[in-house]
Amino acid sequence: MPDVFINYRTGDGEKNAAVIDRELSRRFGEDRIFRASKSIKPGDRFAQELLANVRRSGVLLAVMGQGWSASRALYDEADWVRREILEALACGIPVIPVLDGRKAERLRAADLPVELALLAEVQSLRLDLQNALPDLERIGDAVADLVPALRDADRTVRRTPEPGSVTNTAETVNGTVTQARDVAVTGDLAGTVVKGSQAALHTGKGDIHHHDGPQFTGDGATYVAGTNRGGIRHQFGGSRRREDDAR
Repeated sequence: MPDVFINYRTGDGEKNAAVIDRELSRRFGEDRIFRASKSIKPGDRFAQELLANVRRSGVLLAVMGQGWSASRALYDEADWVRREILEALACGIPVIPVLDGRKAERLRAADLPVELALLAEVQSLRLDLQNALPDLERIGDAVADLVPALRDADRTVRRTPEPGSVTNTAETVNGTVTQARDVAVTGDLAGTVVKGSQAALHTGKGDIHHHDGPQFTGDGATYVAGTNRGGIRHQFGGSRRREDDAR
């Protein structure tokens, strides 16, 4: 069942209708967005599908190009753009005009049939393809505010993990990604097990060190932590000769 019905007229807004459809489908899921040329399947009854999906939707986006209000088709009772909008209004479904491009002007009641005149009183949105990203985000936010199911389905929302859960994000990966609490490693790192690591851990070739205190290497390295009551004795052997000392 669609949550958003995209209303448009061929030749006057269908390109932006397709852009809106693509973005909202990406954000909320393709099945939640209805656009006639995409959503009505071959063999479906055209008129029945249009009206049924208007009635099931939570909001109707009416995409309006520069010539939208001047079209005489709006006065034709058989015009589908008109019929879809009137059906939504009759069902109490919000209708949001989406102005196509920066040159499309806000609606004026005097330019519309009496049945559609109230659209001039409705707050509109705008989609200018030169400002596409913020405009599309604004449209998505608007429909999500009107339809609670869209807020729950919004794929762009970063949700707070439940206590005790594990959440990882991987961007571009050329290989295998495994999410787990305790990780057993195979292959070049066979035999390595990582459990509850609280500090940096090296699991590559060579020596592996995992401890929170300072690390020292080389001759004569001494490190004392905590209380020392018995004294310290540290004996060194003779110094090593460098190979080039004999020259």
